[in-house]
Amino acid sequence: MGQKNKILDCTIRDGGLVNNWDFSIEFVQDLYNSLNESGVEYMEIGYKNSPKLLNASEPNPWRFLDDNFLKEIIPEKKFTKLSALVDIGRVDPNDILPREESILDMIRVACYAREVDKGLELVQMFHELGYETTLNIMALSSVPEHQLIKAFEMVKDSPVDVVYIVDSFGSLDPSDIAHQVKKFKEMLPNKQLGIHTHNNMQLAFANTLSALQNGVTFMDSSVYGMGRAAGNCHTELLVSYIQKSNYEIKPVLGFIEKHMLEMRQKWEWGYIIPYMISGVLNEHPRVAMAYRKSDDRDKFVNFYDSVTSPESNVSPSSK
Repeated sequence: MGQKNKILDCTIRDGGLVNNWDFSIEFVQDLYNSLNESGVEYMEIGYKNSPKLLNASEPNPWRFLDDNFLKEIIPEKKFTKLSALVDIGRVDPNDILPREESILDMIRVACYAREVDKGLELVQMFHELGYETTLNIMALSSVPEHQLIKAFEMVKDSPVDVVYIVDSFGSLDPSDIAHQVKKFKEMLPNKQLGIHTHNNMQLAFANTLSALQNGVTFMDSSVYGMGRAAGNCHTELLVSYIQKSNYEIKPVLGFIEKHMLEMRQKWEWGYIIPYMISGVLNEHPRVAMAYRKSDDRDKFVNFYDSVTSPESNVSPSSK
């Protein structure tokens, strides 16, 4: 495996969807230092969305990143670069400084295939400001082929650095991923590719390896798998598996020991039956997430019946 593979850890950004970004400054600083010591190339430190556009009343520093705050948190940039994610329609261009004035190196744009044109407008702006850019195309498992082809035509001519294959529902398997990567490579021969997986069916790591073996260079992961619902591919697995001289597992293990065991007592994520069922059905996990917050959280048969019954609003979409 070549030296060009890169791990992007999104514990703060994706994990924040689990605990409403309730991370202490110490947690984020310790994570940055341990990822840096482990040789992980990027850390996604949150969302760069606008509190105004989301009508957010309370401050949430990792959801609405502020450059001055970031400079205080990470006074000394080390090997690990920093990225932030934005969603279409939720970012205020006036909040984005030129890269040389910011501590961020990369801004990633998340969008659905049908909004790729809007995503690429943002990419163009961030590119002109000097940032590395990615376009993360979500919910690929339910995109009709003709829509993808149209999207790729636009992506090909854009300055975006990396295009991400996102298995939003955790419903793809390694052969699906291999197929997607090959398709992306054929249609976007001039772009680097990335992979972002979810662990609904215990396949996040296997799917990431499948993508890697088929030529993807950027791999998203999170420490201890902390991410929305079933979580992501585990950073500690990638760091220990990929043969790269600068990867070192012990700093990540130390971080898990210090912070994540306690956090996992308080917040729930990872492979859990309702999330598995939503993955099997190729559905967004929001229904399963709501179910896990109810008193019936462990009534798995009941949940399965409710999402597969004919009159259900969340009946499985045809694959």
